[in-house]
Amino acid sequence: MFGKKEKVEKKKETLSESIASMAGVLVSALFIITFVVQSFVIPSGSMENTLLIGDHVFVDRLAPALKAGYIGPLLAYREIHRGDVIVFVHPATPDMYVVKRVIGIPGDRIHLHDGVVYRNGEALREPYVLHVPGDEMARAFRDEFPKNSPPPYREVPPEWTLLMRENTKGEDLVVPDGDYFGMGDNRDNSLDSRFWGFIPRQNIIGRPMFIYWSFDTPPDRIIGTSLADRAGSFFYTVIHFFDRTRWRRMFHLVR
Repeated sequence: MFGKKEKVEKKKETLSESIASMAGVLVSALFIITFVVQSFVIPSGSMENTLLIGDHVFVDRLAPALKAGYIGPLLAYREIHRGDVIVFVHPATPDMYVVKRVIGIPGDRIHLHDGVVYRNGEALREPYVLHVPGDEMARAFRDEFPKNSPPPYREVPPEWTLLMRENTKGEDLVVPDGDYFGMGDNRDNSLDSRFWGFIPRQNIIGRPMFIYWSFDTPPDRIIGTSLADRAGSFFYTVIHFFDRTRWRRMFHLVR
């Protein structure tokens, strides 16, 4: 009859349908965490002031890592560019993740003079660079790269000294095919490609997109790996969550 609304009975979801829905959500979340974005915490001050110790960032794993059309047209492929900030596996320490800025791509000619980076013969304008007096022992090598011999650090692999000589043409270090040259923004306090070598393309995980949380963390709270250290860091974070969170840095894009 007109004017009378019939009550539509909503079909109840069965147990198997509920499990299937939950499984779909979990698979989607796992896919995103594994292939699309990954969370990292910045452990050192080598990228100050772009990234600080205790900055938590989401890293875009897709843009630099996958070929176009691998999982659809919406996820565009983009090659690594000069100036990109990247996360990668340390070439000499496979269980260590590192964040640096790409200074040279394959074919680029790099050298430093008086701390200024020259790429393909032109001095770079780097407004993001921080200069704070660092280790004087490394200064001659760090600021006149690759002119002078590297300091006797354990972080300088012997094979890098040989490879550096092989790839030096005149006053420039030439970046080989398939490799990249990275440096920290905290230029005088960064162990980077100057000290341990090129970054292989296959080691690059992705590019940090933005800071989703920043916690003013003492360095000793970051590097602890034992169960006791982790428990101490957890309780420290809980106690100081509000007074040590850098609220102004949250959701800042990484550039």
